[in-house]
Amino acid sequence: MEHFQSWSDLVNPEFYIKLGGYWLVLFIIFAETGLFVGFFLPGDSLLFISGIYAVPMVRDTFGITGSDLLDTTIIASSISLAAIIGNMVSYWFGRRSGHGLYERKDSFFFKRKYLLKAHVFYEKHGAVAVIAARFLPIVRTFAPIVAGIVGMRRGKFMVYNIIGAVAWSFSLVFMGHYLDKLFIEQFGIDLKKHLELIVLFIVLITTAPILIKLFMPSKENNESND
Repeated sequence: MEHFQSWSDLVNPEFYIKLGGYWLVLFIIFAETGLFVGFFLPGDSLLFISGIYAVPMVRDTFGITGSDLLDTTIIASSISLAAIIGNMVSYWFGRRSGHGLYERKDSFFFKRKYLLKAHVFYEKHGAVAVIAARFLPIVRTFAPIVAGIVGMRRGKFMVYNIIGAVAWSFSLVFMGHYLDKLFIEQFGIDLKKHLELIVLFIVLITTAPILIKLFMPSKENNESND
């Protein structure tokens, strides 16, 4: 079993997989939105690498199925369910007492500015933000809270919640699993030996829209300056 060695382990998805396997991965996916601490957890990269480790994770948890496709589907489906439940908890909290978060002081697990960014994202993209936020770190942690605060209908929220969770989990888990197989079979490259580079690449890709938004001046700002 993997043991905690440094704070860098907290953003290393392979650490969680080796530490707690299937059940810890599901808890992390749930916690990312359900416990509002997802802004520092490895979301997208955890899904991708869970795809790479799909077969051993299922084997260690349920036994050998003999099918790569089935193992990968089990992992993707389980992650989808954990993501859906996490969003439901976050949405419920937003409807019941989410307004108080706007006055809450910052802590290690909560950053008010992230809630405000999610609110702006929701206002700009509407209900579709619940789906789109799944693919954006930080924003996905707070988007369901915002949906609850603004009073999105439960049925409508659930539809977008399910679509977003399934699209997010299946795309990244299957991509991780079958790209790993492709690189081994076609190029003799084992992606497990290059996970640090893969995680860095995924983080750069997924955070690019947020970084661009933060550091690139908006059209409105340019017009106002003129």
